[in-house]
This record gives sequence, structure tokens and C-alpha cells, in this order.
Amino acid sequence: MKPDVLPESVPEQGKTMRLIKTLFYYYLAMVGIFFTGRAVLFAIYYDRFTQSDVNYWLTFLYGLRMDTIVASATLLIPLIMLSLFPKALSHFVNRFLTGYFLVALLLFIYIENATIPFFDEYDVRPNFLFVEYLIYPQEVFKMIFSAYKLELLIAFIMMAAAGYAFIRAKKLHDFTPIFEMHYFKRFLLFFPLVFILALGIRSSFGHRPANLSDAMYSSDRVINEITKNSIYSIGYAIYSDKKYGNKKLTKYGEMDITEAMQRVSKRLNIPLSEGDSPFRRLEKTHFPTSKPKNLVIFLQESLGAQFVGATGGDPKLTPNFNRLSKEGILFSNLYSNGTRSIRGIAGSVSGNYAVPGKGVIKRNKSQSGFFTVASLLKPKGYYSQFIYGGESRFDNMRGWFLGNGFDEIIDQPKFINPEYVGTWGVSDEDLVNRAHQEFKRLYAQNRSFVSVMFSTSNHSPFDFPAGKIKLIDGVPEKSDLNAIKFADYAIGRFIEQAKQEDYYKDTVFVIVADHNIRVRGSDMLPVNLYHIPGMILGGGIKPQDISRLTSQPDVLATALDLTGQDLEYPIMGHSVFSDKKRDLVLMQFNDTYALRIGDKVSVLRPDQEPLTFIYKDKKMLPTEHDVDMEKDTLAFILTLNHLYQERLYK
Repeated sequence: MKPDVLPESVPEQGKTMRLIKTLFYYYLAMVGIFFTGRAVLFAIYYDRFTQSDVNYWLTFLYGLRMDTIVASATLLIPLIMLSLFPKALSHFVNRFLTGYFLVALLLFIYIENATIPFFDEYDVRPNFLFVEYLIYPQEVFKMIFSAYKLELLIAFIMMAAAGYAFIRAKKLHDFTPIFEMHYFKRFLLFFPLVFILALGIRSSFGHRPANLSDAMYSSDRVINEITKNSIYSIGYAIYSDKKYGNKKLTKYGEMDITEAMQRVSKRLNIPLSEGDSPFRRLEKTHFPTSKPKNLVIFLQESLGAQFVGATGGDPKLTPNFNRLSKEGILFSNLYSNGTRSIRGIAGSVSGNYAVPGKGVIKRNKSQSGFFTVASLLKPKGYYSQFIYGGESRFDNMRGWFLGNGFDEIIDQPKFINPEYVGTWGVSDEDLVNRAHQEFKRLYAQNRSFVSVMFSTSNHSPFDFPAGKIKLIDGVPEKSDLNAIKFADYAIGRFIEQAKQEDYYKDTVFVIVADHNIRVRGSDMLPVNLYHIPGMILGGGIKPQDISRLTSQPDVLATALDLTGQDLEYPIMGHSVFSDKKRDLVLMQFNDTYALRIGDKVSVLRPDQEPLTFIYKDKKMLPTEHDVDMEKDTLAFILTLNHLYQERLYK
């Protein structure tokens, strides 16, 4: 008799327990994988939350609740097949469930391994970003294989060992003995077991089932992220995107859209207008000229203020930026829209704050008729370009730029014999050399131009050509610090070349980061890591330090002001030379929003109570509710969504 076959002499009670034990064993296996992953994160980031006053050990209790939801949902199909399918299908069920559990367990092991480098990069568990970039396999897989070889090797070794152990343990995946139980008894057993699994999936006796917000039991963001389950986090992000991407954002709260827009209008000091673009207004220039200037916006990938001496960071990494900042307008208290490039592009090219859900670069209703500097200046005879060292189809940049007024895309395939090509495209030096040639050509043709340049070097795995910079001692060659130093080298070369040509004196140059390199911290939204550098250079621009609170839309409005022409636009910011300017920023971190006005910050999270903080010494200190400001934060979220949905940002 084979030891893994239940003998006929086993009483019915033993047969009944076989089904229950099988499901319970797999529940323990899944929870064990999730617990191990959580324990590893807990150990890695222990120093980041032990100074807080939260009970961080509760992460394992609340985490078990999240793990139980996933495990219970995974067991639902096996329960249906083992209790409701007839004995005649026992061999089919056996083969199917063997593969089902093998794939599920290996997937869970892989995701828990992938969580560690993802958390290191984005300071959160895997979310929608984890699956969103799978539509760009060439770029993403090249980056993964280049930057995460060791992590992949460890994950595959663990998966291979687990798969081998699973296949060897035949008792764990021989489900045929369960079918020795009488069908009627299996059928009856289904009802209490499905009730237990449903309770596990729901994980709540309350009116609403548990969801991801139930993992946010503390005021410490890092411990809340550790409490989550990665599989649930990914699934919930996909579900949330489908449910809320094109609908009203009730997860943040409800407010009449008329009231919301009036609140935003008041906060921004922009009067609402009639018609199909409520925030559009005429702005008079403070620098009138008979010949309006050209405009170049050079977006810097992942350049945080902490790396730049001119904005209070490392004085040695960016000598060119530091030097040039004394020749133009430095924005020393500038904050980004969000943590992704598409948010930085929207803020710097369209003057738009971060729309809930996917960024406007990737959303259907903003692929045409959406305001950009190109659509603004095209009627005035400007030729527009987007110059990017990588593949412009990434993040749908090509479609969005061409659909919204840009005349030409110059991306990696259009670079002839570049000196260096890395994972994400040609180097920043190749980028600035090509841009310089384009601007010389357009200027010689007496054509006004507006151009957006986007760097690539400061992105994992931090590729850049050798021999261009002196490497920093004590850090790997391919590191963010060396990549930043190379990006600064390219900035210096770009401006140096421009100054030698006539187009420099007739052009406004904006150099601004899209976002910080890694936004991490224990605060619900780490405000200090939204601090980015920005400056404006060009002929006739007087040096000054703008230390008041500014946003990317403010930088765009200021740059357009400096071109010397009266313009009508819907930009959600003001030139720093205007008395209409208000000191505020709206910041987005995954599905969390924060409105900062002065040193007060209100935070809104899905399905959670709004909170108010005082921002002091780079920390968020809880304070009493500012109900009006919290309502204004909700008003921004709803208004931004409304402008997108109704195509009113144009």
C-alpha cells in the first residue's frame, strides 16, 4: 500500500479531516512565506521606526490579517474543486491543483523577494507601478538584469529549492484521497468551509470588509507599509485604478464640484472664467519686449535638492549647477508634484498638478487638446521639440507630446553615432550636444523655438560614459552619486556651449528636476524629499534667490513671464514676479495627497480621516485639524479629476 493513499479502513472522520487539514496546511505555507518576507523588511528597516512611539510589533498581528485575506482568496478555488467536483474528475482536479499550488507558492516567493529591492527604490511595497511598467519590457528587463542580478539569483534559487521540495513531497499534492469521502458529505462540508474562507477574505465583522487601509494602523508610514501584503497591495492598486480611474473619487471624500473649484480658485488666487477652460486667464508679462524669447526646459531625472549645494545639499556633487545658480534665478524652496517623471513633466510642461490615478501623460482623455507650452506658443510662431535620449514611447511620452502641440520628437533612434548608449538611452552629454545643434540651426533660420529636454543618466542602473568625471571615492562607479555628478557635468557643458552662440541671449533656459531620486521616510508623506532644485538662466536675467515656497507650475509661469509676452493660459501657478502668487504646493505620493501652505500640511489618504501637520525641521508634527485646509485638499483632488474628465484643462 502506498503511504500517501488513504486506506479504506480510515474512518469517515479521518477522511473529513483530510480535506480540512489539506486546506489548513496550504494556508500555513502561504502565511509562512508572507511572514518571512515581512520579518525581513522589519529587520532591514528596524532603525527607521524604533524611534517612533508606535507599537511596531503589532505589524505582525495586523499583517496576519492582510495575509489571511490573500491566503483565503487563494484557497477558494481548491475548496470548490475538492468539495463540489465529482469523484470521476479526481485525477483532473489532482493535476490542476498540483500546478495551481506550485505556481501560487512560487509566485508568492518571487513577489516577497521582489518586494525588498522595490521597497529600497520606492520606499513602499509593490503597487500599480510594479505591473504598469511591464508594458515596456525592453527597458524594464534591461534595467532589472543590469541592476538586480544578485537579487534575481537569490529569488530563483529560492524558487527552485521550493519547487523541488514541493514536487518531492507527494503527500502535499495528492488530492485524490479526499475524493474517497462521500460526495454528499463533501458537499455539506463546503458550506462551513466557504463561510470560513469568506470570513477570512472579508476579515471584518463590520459593515465594510477590510481593505488596504486597515494595514495603516499607526502614524509611521514605514511600519504601515511593512504591515501590508505585497500581493494584496498589487491587486488592490489594479482594482483601485479600474474602479476610480474614470469615476468620482469617493474614496477621498465627497464635495460638490462647484464648491471644490471655488475653493481651488481661492487658494491659487486664479479667478474662474466661463467657458471650456475655467482656470484660463490673461497674464501680462513683467518683462515686455518687442522680440519674445525662446524657451528651453531641461528636465533633470531624479535630482533631489539634497544633492545640490545651491539648495542646501552636498556642495561637491553639482559644481556646475551651484556656479550657474548664481548667474540666474535660483528656486531654493521648490517642491515637485510627485515621485514619478510623468508627474514632473505635467508640472513643468503643462503647469498642471498631479491628477488622481494615472498621470495625464498616460491617460486617454489628455492625449490631445491638453494644455502644454507647445500648444500655447504654436500660434505665436514657435517651433516645438521634445528631445530625449531614450525611447520616447516609454510612459507614452511620444504620443502625449505629439498629440498636444509638439512639432517634433528627437529620441534615441534619431541620434546619429552617439558617443555612449546605456540602459535608458544615449548619455546626457549626447543629449545636450544634439540639442545645441538643433538650437543653432533653428536660430540661424530665424525661427522662434520652445524645447523640452529630458535627461536619463540619473536612473538605475546609473549608466554614463567613462572618463568624463572624477569618480567619488568610496562609492560604486555605477551609483546615484556618480550619475548625478555626470548629469551636472552635462548641464555645465550645455550652458557653456550655449553661451558661445547668439541664441543664448535670446533664450530663457529652465533647468529643473522632475522629482527626487527616492522619496522615503516615516512620515505619511515625506515632504522634505519633494524638495528639488530649479533655476532659470539666459541673456538679461538678473541673479536672485527665490526662497519663497514654489511649485513646478510656478517655475513654468515664471519662465513664460521672462519670454516677454502677454499670454493666456490655465497654468495652476503664478510667476514669482506677480503679486498674485501664493505660497503653496500640492504633493502626491502613490494614493496620498498633501497640500502645503506655509508650514502647515494637510494630508488625505483613501478611506482615512484627513490629518493636519506642522512641517518643522523636515518633520511632520501632528497638530489639531485645520478643517478648512483639509477640505481644500479634497477640493484640489476633485477639481483636478474634473478638469481631466471633462477635458477642461486647455
